[in-house]
Amino acid sequence: MANAEIPVKIKVKTTIDQEETMELVVFGRYFQKDKASYLQYEEAMEEGRVRTIVKMSAGDALILRSGAVKMRLQFILQKKLQGSYEMPFGMFETTTKTKKLEFTYENGRGMMDIVYDFAMQGAHAGTYHLEISFQEDQA
Repeated sequence: MANAEIPVKIKVKTTIDQEETMELVVFGRYFQKDKASYLQYEEAMEEGRVRTIVKMSAGDALILRSGAVKMRLQFILQKKLQGSYEMPFGMFETTTKTKKLEFTYENGRGMMDIVYDFAMQGAHAGTYHLEISFQEDQA
């Protein structure tokens, strides 16, 4: 049963500075490979389609987006890490400093909880709270 892809319903909730909240509900896939867990989903944005891969393993996480928006954000607890965010009008350097990083998965349900300080081009862009919950889609 290794590497089996499980169809999942994913809820992504992002809160910036405890004020602005964005929520997204999409369908995607969950699978495990090596010692990591992966979520894959696609979303339609004004700029076009964006494919997202979230990789979670013990002590770190990585979010990769490709398509209309390209992004690479990496998270390791209490570490400041470089990333990138590319849009049609330009490329930005980002940094994340992770304050909280938790991941649980059992019985077809998972939750990822990340709190991090986010900066673009060296300027503080806010403290982000990213909650990704997902469950097996019994369609």
